[in-house]
Amino acid sequence: MARKNDRVEGGSVSASKSIGSVRYDISLLTDDDTYLFNQGSHFRLYNKMGSHLLNKDGLSGAYFAVWAPNARQVFVMADFNDWSKTSHPLRSRGASGIWEGFIPNVGKGARYKYHIVSQCRDYRVDKADPFAFSSEASSSPASIVWGLDYEWNDGDWMANQWKRNSAEAPISIYEVHLGSWMRVPEEGNRFLTYREIAPKLAEHALRLGFTHVEFLPVMEHPFYGSWGYQTLGYFAPTGRYGSPQDFMFLVDHLHQRGIGVILDWVPSHFPNDEHGLGFFDGTHLYEHEDERQRIHPDWDSFMFNYGRSEVQSFLLSSALFWLDNYHIDGLRVDAVASMLYLDYSRKDGDWIPNKYGGKENLEAISFLRRFNEEVYKNYPAVQTYAEESTAWPMVSRPNYVGGLGFGMKWDMGWMHDTLEYMTKDPVYRKFHHDRLTFRLLYAFTENFILPLSHDEVVHGKGSLLETMSGDEWQKFANLRLLFGYMYAQPGKKLLFMGSEFGQKYEWYHEESLQWHLLEYPLHAGLLRWVEQLNRSYREEPALHVLDFSSGGFEWIDCNDSQNSVLTFIRKNHSEKDMLVVACNFTPVPRFNYRVGVPHGGIWRELLNSDAKEFGGSGHGNLGEAEASPVPFHGRPFSLNLTLPPLGALFLKPKE
Repeated sequence: MARKNDRVEGGSVSASKSIGSVRYDISLLTDDDTYLFNQGSHFRLYNKMGSHLLNKDGLSGAYFAVWAPNARQVFVMADFNDWSKTSHPLRSRGASGIWEGFIPNVGKGARYKYHIVSQCRDYRVDKADPFAFSSEASSSPASIVWGLDYEWNDGDWMANQWKRNSAEAPISIYEVHLGSWMRVPEEGNRFLTYREIAPKLAEHALRLGFTHVEFLPVMEHPFYGSWGYQTLGYFAPTGRYGSPQDFMFLVDHLHQRGIGVILDWVPSHFPNDEHGLGFFDGTHLYEHEDERQRIHPDWDSFMFNYGRSEVQSFLLSSALFWLDNYHIDGLRVDAVASMLYLDYSRKDGDWIPNKYGGKENLEAISFLRRFNEEVYKNYPAVQTYAEESTAWPMVSRPNYVGGLGFGMKWDMGWMHDTLEYMTKDPVYRKFHHDRLTFRLLYAFTENFILPLSHDEVVHGKGSLLETMSGDEWQKFANLRLLFGYMYAQPGKKLLFMGSEFGQKYEWYHEESLQWHLLEYPLHAGLLRWVEQLNRSYREEPALHVLDFSSGGFEWIDCNDSQNSVLTFIRKNHSEKDMLVVACNFTPVPRFNYRVGVPHGGIWRELLNSDAKEFGGSGHGNLGEAEASPVPFHGRPFSLNLTLPPLGALFLKPKE
């Protein structure tokens, strides 16, 4: 059944109507709203702050509300008043710090900013609306009066959302940057719109078997080259690809095709553009006043003051906004480590210790715990994901046991160790065998996602394909092996766009992916391999049900560094439901390679990365092998296998 967001919606105003003066007898805010906002406990602020179309007692127009506690005056400047900075003043709502007013005859699509006159110094500035639902896509955008009406058709997905996002579900994420996934070169290399990309992206993700799509930040950002990570519109999808309803259509379409949607969300920092949140009312309102806490040293951006109650209300309202209004299945929080540590990327003397003298950011820790608590309290069927690159304990453990409360955490250590290993010439890999085995010492301390993300194909690193060692054939074989090893490891999966078919060049946000490469056999074969990996990952419970439990993994032999071979078992709750995985990280076929297994019978070759259909050499076991009663590796039976060169084998007992 179609479902409509509950919003009051007004029509566009005709050019013949005159815009009235501001009225102060119409308000969306109650005293309870302002109290909860100032206390840091209002998590649906977007319903009251910003601009809202209203029709009350036959009078239609737009209500405006903005937080600027240190302003002397605040005005609405807009296209409907020829951008006058003084014709439409708002009224202060006292100690709350909020300025508000209702302007008759303002309709949907009106462009506006706030002109703020500060009490501090002779400071005047034009600011975009922090709570705007829509915004111009430019370097200094105006906000746009807009509504959130949309007829949703994803009822089946939403009713079963908890099954798709649970810890025991197969979660295989396709990470996408919307502006460069695919473009239209014959039309000036323009972006695809949200509605144009919807069927194409859904079809591609479905063909490859991904369960979820994760978008690099879609929240409005002034600098396109930031890929969305310099966010200013915390309540507005970027207008580069269409309207809010167009983005809703994209999410709706993906859900109808059985694909979940995860959004990157950036509460760690924001850009210092004059029209944005920084120095909003002539004071450091959203950010810290002290530069040692205010400036993010890596990006020269501002860091939020998590100790300020109103900032917590703002950010937590943003998080719930995307879940409330866009049916999002999960939020991936960017740069968590930079939030947790006061000394992150700072030299001695350039940071302020906490009240106990430590480097932990106590306010940020409290904020993250509260974020996760509110998300899961309101939406127990979604997931939160932490991009956290340090050894901070219990990131994905509940608050009540001392954790940060995230559902899952990116395993950055696995990514760094594995890619470093795969870049080495196979001759030397035996000396670095621990790069592959170390992960299993900590693999179940968190609920991990194994990411091969956009960060690994930028800033001179090259594409994943070009990162692999060897000649062209070996590069493809190594990449197939890397993907096979990743899908065999415990943990959910994430792969950045283009890697699935072997993008040759480093990702560049101003260009489309190199789709023409699929005309070449090796690239097409790699795509088929990813498709088969996803199919098996989804269909084989042993590969996903116990991703976060040590009961789902068992080494057969992790010590064969001389041959650079790893063998292990993936298991489901039932001992009968298991897979044996063998990975050969050298370009030398291993004939008569014996692998101990728990029981006899025929073991079917479920997957072989060296199969010719994937671009391999065709080494294997003719589809199956029989376990003989020859004890090996401490097990009563063993398989005598041919391990393909730079290959991954998945074997399953034949029923």
